[in-house]
Amino acid sequence: MIWKRRLRDGLLGLGLLAALAGLMAWPEEVASAGRDGLALCGNVILPSLFPFFVVSSLTVGLGLAEYPGKVMERFMRPLFGVGGRCASALVLGLIGGYPVGARTTAELYKTGQCSRGEAERLLGFCNNAGPAFLFGVVGSGVFGSPRIGLLLCGIHMLSALVVGVLFRFFPVPEEPRGGIPAQNKVHDDVHPAAVFAGAVRDSCAAVLNVCAFVVLFGVILRLLNLSGLLGAAARGLSSLFAPLGLGYPWAKRLLGGMLELTNGVAALPAGDLAGGLPMAAFLLGWGGLSVQCQTMSVLRDTGLSIKPCLVGKLLHGLISAALAVPALRLLPGAAEAGLVCGRPVQSQVWPEFGTVLLLSAAGAAALLGLLLRLSVEGQGKKGGNSTRRRL
Repeated sequence: MIWKRRLRDGLLGLGLLAALAGLMAWPEEVASAGRDGLALCGNVILPSLFPFFVVSSLTVGLGLAEYPGKVMERFMRPLFGVGGRCASALVLGLIGGYPVGARTTAELYKTGQCSRGEAERLLGFCNNAGPAFLFGVVGSGVFGSPRIGLLLCGIHMLSALVVGVLFRFFPVPEEPRGGIPAQNKVHDDVHPAAVFAGAVRDSCAAVLNVCAFVVLFGVILRLLNLSGLLGAAARGLSSLFAPLGLGYPWAKRLLGGMLELTNGVAALPAGDLAGGLPMAAFLLGWGGLSVQCQTMSVLRDTGLSIKPCLVGKLLHGLISAALAVPALRLLPGAAEAGLVCGRPVQSQVWPEFGTVLLLSAAGAAALLGLLLRLSVEGQGKKGGNSTRRRL
């Protein structure tokens, strides 16, 4: 055990020294990568994630997951092996983007609204890319066709649900640990103003944490490119792509996307959908190492294992790639749209702040309105039943 620890510490030390050497060797390039990461955060990450972070905190803090949970119990339990209240994490994860689903799951677990087993099973399929990213960045920005974004969105959501069904049989502990209560907490004495203030405060800190990982991994990817390490690894991997008719460039795009999702999909060629679409589907399902680190940060104080999420995202990517090839035939005009698009420049890949904010805010507002309506109806039915009992 001692030599393993020393080996780990030595490798980490060498990695830090290599990173410092890269910062000194290519200061301008590293600064450019940092600026690109900040631009991505400003144009896409902040407007797309912040509204859903607030909604997820309000959903859990106000107990709004209780009433939809009673309706969804009949579907969530037999299909995915989790309780009905977990439906809020699944829905928010499908329409909110990384890592909204994981954050909602962590909140449900910390407040005792789901067990440890349900939370870890849920992590395998509730943490997904959002429609704003799929339509704005990948569909319109990379491939130049909103229809391709729609196709990828359908593949992405379907694959997530398939992984959820498979995770019905995933072996996870069914009892909570770490002192987190299994019983449901009562939200009747919660003050909405206090919950709202806390939701905004916590969401601001969470989205800044996500942005930090995005910038960091953008810089790391640039350093790996400049040093030639990414190219060397891609040359070693390219032999695996030879039977598929793909070579070194595709291996390099795959490795880059597995590290950082946005830069990976932005490097895909718009005119080659036969290879670009399945790889985009895989990268979107996997999410990139940057997203996995964001998820680990969200789960830091919960004691939940990251292993189900890693396994689930790998399955998600593989299933999505397998579905992408036959699914492309469903949109016959998509191939022509991609061929005439040409390769987008980086500024074209990132949509305008206002567009992303409008889409995200509209989706978050619609979801919050639905939850509030279900909550009011549930309270009304509860009050009516108690009145009838008194009579």
